[in-house]
Amino acid sequence: MDIISHGLYGGVLVGRRSRKSFWTSCFFGIAPDLFSFGIFTASIWLQLASGPDWSSDHPDVSQIPDYVNLLYGITHSLVIFALVFLIVWFIKKKPVWEMLAWGFHVVLDIFTHNLHFFPTPFLWPISGYYFNGHSWGTLEVFIPNLTVLAILYGWWWFQKRKKRATS
Repeated sequence: MDIISHGLYGGVLVGRRSRKSFWTSCFFGIAPDLFSFGIFTASIWLQLASGPDWSSDHPDVSQIPDYVNLLYGITHSLVIFALVFLIVWFIKKKPVWEMLAWGFHVVLDIFTHNLHFFPTPFLWPISGYYFNGHSWGTLEVFIPNLTVLAILYGWWWFQKRKKRATS
């Protein structure tokens, strides 16, 4: 799934309580990609690293540094997500519900990444199993994704408007 959709799903699914909750959920929704590919992309922009060749469908994985694979494994693991979520819950003495956007990001990626380019290591470090999903970059996934987001945000807007009208 694309990073913007991840943020939007996080915001609408777990961040509807307040503006702060919305933006925190958006952050957690994009965080797995931000802390894996985002770091690499920033290093390319700052000319600290050379970028892979994107002229074909996907670049050769050997053009992507090993640290990106490690960070991708950490940030796209439901095992790591659950562990961090529980640690934060223990420390704060209450769950940080906005963090669920991170878990939802991983779940979406399981089904919208295929084995050809960055399959989702959702059981890392326990298992190397990958699900062969359907790439989010195809129209048959991307168009329904946009449709679902439009429906969710339309429903949210309608509910807020209806609540204001009855207040």
